[in-house]
Parts: sequence; C-alpha cells; structure tokens
Amino acid sequence: MKSLGKALRTCAFAVLAGSLFPALTATAAEKEAPKDIVLTGDAKCTTCHDENDSPEALRIGKTKHGTVADKRTPGCTNCHGESEKHVKEAGRGSGPTPPVDVGFTKKNKTTSAEAQNASCLSCHQGSTRIFWQNSTHARRDVTCVSCHTIHDGHDKVREAKSQPEVCSNCHKEQRAQFARPSHHPVPEGQMSCSSCHNVHGDNPSQLQKSSVNDTCYSCHMEKRGPFVHNHQPVSEDCAICHNPHGTNVANLLKARAPYLCQECHSHDSHPSQLAGLPTGRTASTDLLGTVGRGCLNCHTNIHGGNSTVNSATAGRFRR
Repeated sequence: MKSLGKALRTCAFAVLAGSLFPALTATAAEKEAPKDIVLTGDAKCTTCHDENDSPEALRIGKTKHGTVADKRTPGCTNCHGESEKHVKEAGRGSGPTPPVDVGFTKKNKTTSAEAQNASCLSCHQGSTRIFWQNSTHARRDVTCVSCHTIHDGHDKVREAKSQPEVCSNCHKEQRAQFARPSHHPVPEGQMSCSSCHNVHGDNPSQLQKSSVNDTCYSCHMEKRGPFVHNHQPVSEDCAICHNPHGTNVANLLKARAPYLCQECHSHDSHPSQLAGLPTGRTASTDLLGTVGRGCLNCHTNIHGGNSTVNSATAGRFRR
C-alpha cells in the first residue's frame, strides 16, 4: 500500500509539473519577446531604434503612415526592406553595421534615387503621381524624401504656408522673383507652388494642367475667351507677356508699355511721337502721338474683345 501511495503521489506531481512548467515557460517567453511600439511588426527594428536611440524614428506614429487602424499602413520593412544583414550584425561591435536594404538618409550611399522612389511608389503610384518616372524631378534624381519628411508629423511641403520654403531650396530664382512688388500671393500663404504646379507629373513645366494657359485659366477664366477679336499671344501663351512668379511691373508684366508691346508691334506702323508731346492734330497722322506712350490708354481690351459696333476699332482691341 505504501508503494502504491508513493507511486500515485509521484504521478500526480508529474502531471502537475507537466501542466505548470510549460505555462511558466510560455509566460517567461512572452515577457522576453519584444513588443511593437508604434507600427505593427516594428519590434524587429525598435529593439534598437527606440525612444532613447532614435526618437525621431518613432514620430512616424503622428503621421498618416502611423495609422495602425488602416490596413494599408506599412511597417518598417515595407519601406526599408527586410534588412536581415543589418539586423543580425547590429550592435555586435565588430565594425560598422551594414546599412538597411533601402536607406533614405543622405549618409546612405548604397541606395539609388530610383530604388528609394520605387519604395514609395509601391503604394503611391497613381493619380497625380502616375507619370512620376518621366517627370523633370525624377530625371534629375530628386527623391521623395528630398521634399517630404516621412517620420515627422509636420511635413512642410504639404502645407501652403511652408511649402514655398521647401521648393525654394532648389528654385532660388523663383524665390527672388516672389520678393518683387508684383507677384502672386504665395509669400502671403494665399497660394502655394502646388496651386499651379504638379511636381509629380511629366508636364515639361510641371504644371497642374496640360498647358500654361489652361493653368492660368483655372483662376483667370475671364481671359479664356473665345473672343470675336483674339489677341494671338494671349491665345498662345500667357507667359509671353507675364512672369507668373513676380516682376517689378504691375500685373506681373515682363516690361512696361510701350516697350512690351513693341517687342511684337513695330512703332513704324503706328501713329507715334518721338521725343516731344504732340502739338495738335495735323494733316499728317505721324504727329498724332500717345501721351505718356500708354498703349493701354486706348487698347483696353488687350486680352480680346467682343465688340461688333465698329469692327475696325474693335479689331485693335479698343473699347
């Protein structure tokens, strides 16, 4: 009986140990396993890149890319690659840590601009970015992170007031033009560069529309026409007379009248004056000049007119 009781106690202890120790082992393993901090599956990276080592990396949780409730939200490896060699040799102290498969910092010299952009376009290809590969920026090896800040909740290029600051890092000539007296209200924050430009498209001038005129007509629709009497340069390209970024002449004109007008219209075929003002109307129309040489004093409908009262006069864009 004593042997039987001892055997039963031994079996009971074995059963209890078998059911208890695995649970204890599993609990210990759960405590040791690293947990995700911001993104789903980021424990592989945040084991090293935590709030002490890389706090700027964790700011991605404040961006659109940190919306974990959205199934489209990527993880670290979706953008940076699996980077197995980087993970295995990190922190060993045996030399420089191998870079990640796809790096986006200026220090990373192993990832080409094309590879960096391909990582972003794996999700963002389409819509206004569908022709990115043929854009001027892409052909000049401009990367997405050259303009966008991915791990920061405040992406300057996506806000109207701060966007020109990002663009002017490269486009310094346009920044100087916006400082001139006559300019579009970009410095005031009422417009941004992207109001006119689509920097992701393949349009030669990176415009929102297919042409300069169509882009201008988005706001200046009264200049669109068609008119009974069309001014040919207006129909061809607004930039023939205007500099949209800024000038020293009112209405964004490249030069003052009559100098701007005389780039196309020779004064030989127009009643004009030389140095002095006209003394009066004479038999010769050569002495009938324009006081102050203001072409727009008479030619008020310079973009085009619809008057049919006097075709000869209306055809010269007069009232």
